[in-house]
Order: sequence, then C-alpha cells, then structure tokens
Amino acid sequence: MNLVRQANTTTWLSPHTGQVWELVIGLEVHCQLATRSKLFCGCAVEFGAAPNTRVCAVCSAQPGSLPVLNGEALRLAVRAGLALGCSIAARTHFDRKHYFYCDLPKGYQISQATRPFCTGGGVRLRSGKLVRLQRIHLEEDAGKAIHDRGPWTLVDLNRAGVPLIESVTEADLSAPEEAVEYLTALKEMLQHAGVSACDMEKGELRCDVNVSVRKPGAGYGTKVEIKNLNSFRFVAAAIEYELQRQVAALESGDPAQRLVQETRLWDTEQGVTRSMRTKEGAADYRYMPEPDLPELQLPASFVERERSMLGEPPAERRARWQQQWHLAAKDAEALTHTRELADWFEAAVRAGAPPKECASFLLNEVLTAQPDSLSLLLPRQVAALVTMVAAGEVSHASARSVLRVTLAEGTEPEVVVQQQGLRMVLDTRQIEAWCRQALVGREAIIADVKAGKVAAVNALLGPALKLAAGKANAAVVRETLLRLIAES
Repeated sequence: MNLVRQANTTTWLSPHTGQVWELVIGLEVHCQLATRSKLFCGCAVEFGAAPNTRVCAVCSAQPGSLPVLNGEALRLAVRAGLALGCSIAARTHFDRKHYFYCDLPKGYQISQATRPFCTGGGVRLRSGKLVRLQRIHLEEDAGKAIHDRGPWTLVDLNRAGVPLIESVTEADLSAPEEAVEYLTALKEMLQHAGVSACDMEKGELRCDVNVSVRKPGAGYGTKVEIKNLNSFRFVAAAIEYELQRQVAALESGDPAQRLVQETRLWDTEQGVTRSMRTKEGAADYRYMPEPDLPELQLPASFVERERSMLGEPPAERRARWQQQWHLAAKDAEALTHTRELADWFEAAVRAGAPPKECASFLLNEVLTAQPDSLSLLLPRQVAALVTMVAAGEVSHASARSVLRVTLAEGTEPEVVVQQQGLRMVLDTRQIEAWCRQALVGREAIIADVKAGKVAAVNALLGPALKLAAGKANAAVVRETLLRLIAES
C-alpha cells in the first residue's frame, strides 16, 4: 500500500478506499547520564571495555549485596527535568520492575513507576506545537545480550546498572518529521544542560516509538511499540513503515492481519518491522517499592542549585544572536552544535570580536584548521585576529597564516603579525602612490574605464597590489584607481 500524504497536513489518503488516516506517535527515550560510575555501585561506566570487566557484586546481583544511589546521577537527572520544564517532585522513591531476561541478573530492574521525580514539561517544535512530557524517571540499564555468536547467546554485564533517564511523551506527535524534530531538540537540550553526551553510536540515546493509526476524530487505535531505535533516520523510516502496515491491515478486513498490541523490532537491512513479543501491561511487571533504597527527598535548595547550572537554552541563544548580533540562522545553528562551542564563541565576542565576522572566521577557518583547534586557542586570541581583519589591518590570507602559527606555537596573533610584517598599509597617500605608478603606460585601460567599461579597472589591480607587496586592501586599491582615473 502506498498512502498519499495530503498537502500541508499530517493526514494520509488511502488510494484504495479513499479513507483519510491520522498517525498517533508517542516516544520513550532512554538517555545515559554522564556519570563516571553506575547508578547503584562504584563500577566504572566505560564504553568498549572488555566484556564483564566492569562488574561487581551489586550489578551482578550477588546475594547480600545492596544498592547505594549515585548522587551525581540524581543531580544530572534533576537538571534534565529542569531543562525540559518539568516539575520536580519533593519526595520520590524507586520501584522494582520484574521481568525475566538473560541480561537482567536480579530478575528485576530498579526503576520508578508510581512516583517519578519529574512530571510535565515538554519540547516546543518550530511550528509552535508543544510536545508534552508525561514523565521522566530514573532507572538502571540492563546488560547486553549478544545473539550473533553461533548457537550461543553471550551476556556482557558491563552495561548493567548504568544510570538512565527515560522521558515519556504524550501522544502529541503526528508525523515522522515531527518525531525527528522532537528528538533532535531533546538531544540538543540534554547536551547543553551537561546531562549526557547523547552519543547514539555508543547507545547513550535510544528511542522506543509507540505508533497507532486512526480515522480523524476517532479514538486511539491499537498501539505498537518499536524498540531500541538508535538513529533518527531509523525512527522516521520505522514510523513510515508502520503507518503503511497498520492501514493495510485495517483495510484488508482479514482476521489474520488483526492488529495486536505488541513490541516490534526494526530490521535495518530489510526496512521492515518484525514482531518481537506481545506488549506487556503495567500489571505484568509486578511493580513494588524498592525495599533496599529509602525515599528520596529533594530540597528546594538542591533543585535551584541544579537550575543555576543550566545556562541559556540553545534555541533561545540562537534567537538572541540573530536578533542582537544579526547572525545568519545557519551560522547560529552551527555555533550551538555544542554548549562548549557556543560558550567559546560568546567569549570571543565579549573579548571584542565583531560577532558576524567572528562567526564566519570561527566556522570557516578555525574549526576546519584541525580537530582540536578550540582547545589550542583562547577566545581573546581569535578576537584579536578577527578584529584586525575587520579593521583592514590584516588580510584574510594573512589571518589564515597567523592562525596556523598560533595553533602550532601558541604565539599571540599580534606578535605573529609584527614578526612576519603582515600588517596592511592603511596610509592613503602611500596607496595612492602605488596606484599612480600602476596607471603609468595603461592609457588604453584608462580610456576604457572613462568610456564606461568600469570592469576594465580590474586589470590594474594586480600591478597595484604587486607594488604594495600584498599589504594593501584590494577594495581600497580599486576605489583609489577609479578615483584617480576619474580625476585625470
């Protein structure tokens, strides 16, 4: 079936029946917190470590071992909730979520069910739509089951107990591109708040997608969950596939294709979802309060301290730069790729760099010079160099040369300019003298310019700049040549 997207809407038309369909999408996003140790023990969080080398009695569920909450994980979790506009509960607790799987040694996961630490909040899309958050809760990750080693399934418990937050949206999304926009904004907000690196290749951000279809105005349809998507592209593709599959099943009238509430997996090679298991309900997990962890009390002072760590949200920062400094939208977007880059840029502007020129130099020169260029430069050094370029004291070509020396040796840009004699000549009398010398013997070109062929003056630029040994601004030289010809 190939449903047709109706223009400027989030509805789809069935070519077979003429029926209009709507998508209903909710997202559950797991984000690994940027801690050095696990949620309830002191084992290191280290991606790529040899299997089962970051494991202790607690995260391997040895008899008699007891969990102890990682305070840093709690701080980062609260900060995430504040960044997303959530209400932070003054009192909360953990629950046991029971299910059996080979990578869950305790036979239950310590999570939060009845009293999560965050509720409400949300993410606003560019269209103005608010994607509401139902809750954010703190929980431990499971281990990793490896199924591609012949007839065996291997288990690596290095990931067991790693701290996660799970954010659950309301069913407010209605198109694949909305889901991708939400996830992009969520990832950016969590990164800028210092909550997580959100590296999807390392499994630090994983998404479960709940998808159903319905006729406009009808109640919710049968929900299908697609588990563990680690790419925004896969999220969009899986939603699109489920839309087509579910509508085809509903319109077929075939009892064998009846939709059931289930969990499915995305097959990246075939581009299809495959049934994994029927979807559990809350009762299937037999939630109970975690008896080994006390109730958490979050004082207002603790919450406000974490709020102070947030900084300006990236979307608000971009808007301010565009309004206050007239940055292009694409430059503002690029400069807020990370909080570190955004802070660095603002520091350079505070040091005196013209904002637009600084943005261009930072994006086109500094960040392309070498991967770790920002760690080798101080904002004031780039500010000094950009200011000299903007004032016409140093050419762009010379600025690139100065940048290379500063990166390699750490020498201040002003010193490099002085040592290498790169400062441009701004003396108008000297520039005029070079231009007069370049005009000697060029009567034919002078006549063409006087006849209205202004572009002919460009033939004089090379000789004039050669006389200036590259230390004169080309635009100033051109203007001077035109003035002298007009006065002759």
